[in-house]
Amino acid sequence: MRSDPSILHVDLDAFFASVEQRDKPSLRGRPVVVGGTGRRGVVSTASYEARVYGARSAMSTAEARAICPAGTAFLSPRFEAYRKSSLVVMDLLRELSPLVEQVSIDEAYVDLRGADLEDLEVETVRKRLELLDADIREATGGLTASAGAATSKMLAKIGSDLDKPNGITIVAPGEEESVLEPMSVRAISGVGPATAARLRTFGVETVGDLRRMTDTDLVSVFGERHGRSLFALARARDDRELTLSREAKSISNEETFERDVHERHVLHREIERIAESVGARAEKAGVFGRTVHLKVRLPDFTALTRSFTTTSPTRDADVIARTATRLLDGLDLPQGVRLLGVGLSGFVAHAQTGLFDLETAAGDETEYPEVFAPSPQDEPAPGSDTTDLSTRFSPSPERRWRTGMDVHHPDHGNGWVWGSGRSRVTVRFEGPSTPPGPVHTFAVDDEALSPAEAPSWT
Repeated sequence: MRSDPSILHVDLDAFFASVEQRDKPSLRGRPVVVGGTGRRGVVSTASYEARVYGARSAMSTAEARAICPAGTAFLSPRFEAYRKSSLVVMDLLRELSPLVEQVSIDEAYVDLRGADLEDLEVETVRKRLELLDADIREATGGLTASAGAATSKMLAKIGSDLDKPNGITIVAPGEEESVLEPMSVRAISGVGPATAARLRTFGVETVGDLRRMTDTDLVSVFGERHGRSLFALARARDDRELTLSREAKSISNEETFERDVHERHVLHREIERIAESVGARAEKAGVFGRTVHLKVRLPDFTALTRSFTTTSPTRDADVIARTATRLLDGLDLPQGVRLLGVGLSGFVAHAQTGLFDLETAAGDETEYPEVFAPSPQDEPAPGSDTTDLSTRFSPSPERRWRTGMDVHHPDHGNGWVWGSGRSRVTVRFEGPSTPPGPVHTFAVDDEALSPAEAPSWT
């Protein structure tokens, strides 16, 4: 643990939802939920207006729809838009200090000892963070962040949560234990629901309660490593330093079906669609992967994973699809499939010419849970019949318009999909720098309407 509040944690507020409200002026001040919009979707982010009604991350979309009021916007994620805003913020943090550990798309740690500050006293740090807050607002078109600075990573992260949204909390040296004492034990790194429930049986609810347990008691209950960690963290002893290199280890996408899928040809088509996305992302990242992963979740939520590794790295969508299809065909799936995912890992910067030799190797059964990240779910068309899943996933002249996606029309300009169904798509034409715009409806196969890049907010 350091002697000055030189570790900063920055967390963008309700990031996905805030980007949507910035880019869609008609949604500002309204509840917005971003995530899978289908019946089996999961919430990624809820705006603060939606949180008032109980919507939160990891909640099922169905539950969020039940508790949020009429007029709540349920949008599919636009990861490219979020990535662009994230890059701007991360660049600002690296201008503050070159010592940055990016934890996710919307949060990072910064070592302020690498910043150009006259000292690391509390007020000096606070004034600099106020300037950073203003810079983030200006550079991102109004997005806000919450920040915490402290003598350790754990306290810095806790500090960024204490005054959300758009708050700054600095835990001064010597105040760590007093800040922690009244908090729930869940505030401590590594204390999840299971550990908290176990501690509750000993009458431990707060960090102050935990501090009264001896080192020996905690080791006897939780084992050497976890027990000693709990003992130290309850006393604010956290010596972790920033990890300055966090390269992506995998690229993946997955689809949760509206209904369990039994037909192999439907699953094959879905693999082809997902593989196209994975290949495109690998090409954009400038990498080739040696290992293709397949993930299948059954109706009872059992997860099956298979992988195939080759000496010929690839990012070719056809190769990825054929490999994943071969892995799928090796599975017996009498119950059908609830979720299907494809991933690529084992990255290198260059690839040799050639294709995988699918006849000479078989996939292994290793678990790769970190490979698969949630993907946008399709908005079911109101009143549409989804019984014939082979029709739903067959190639069709009808485009798949996801609610919230960016589109362009030569006469009306740029806008976003308000909703679709009954062979129609409704679009609101507006952008970050316009007032709330008009709504127009088109046939889903209208050639004048096309997908567009995320709008610029500058």
